[in-house]
Amino acid sequence: MNNELDKYMLGQELIDEDHKELFKLVYKSYNIILDKFSLDKYDKIVDVIEELRDYTIYHFNREEELMLEMKYNKFFSHKVQHIEFIKKLEDINLNDIDKDQENYIKGLLDFVLDWIQNHILYMDSQFVDFYNNKIKKS
Repeated sequence: MNNELDKYMLGQELIDEDHKELFKLVYKSYNIILDKFSLDKYDKIVDVIEELRDYTIYHFNREEELMLEMKYNKFFSHKVQHIEFIKKLEDINLNDIDKDQENYIKGLLDFVLDWIQNHILYMDSQFVDFYNNKIKKS
């Protein structure tokens, strides 16, 4: 898994460690789906979705605090993306999970993984560039 994640490492330790944990939670979720020996995965899926949501909120708060501290000029547009993503996680209908566990969670995880990858590569990398330039100047 580490080699796959190298392109998402931005060189800012706090952010990179949080991102590793987010990927770990997503892969943990995929492993639940792939477990052919477990028929009813509902409780495990709900637990990992809650863990993913809670960790995402924690990470976004840490990232936003750092942005404010650095007086990041794109803070508000970045925060809006965070808010929209959290809303998506909070709007998960647990009844839908129980109806078709594997397809529902796979669709959700595909969305989450795609969002995290794109967010890191585009939004977070812009912030880390800003951060690094500001540190160099001080």
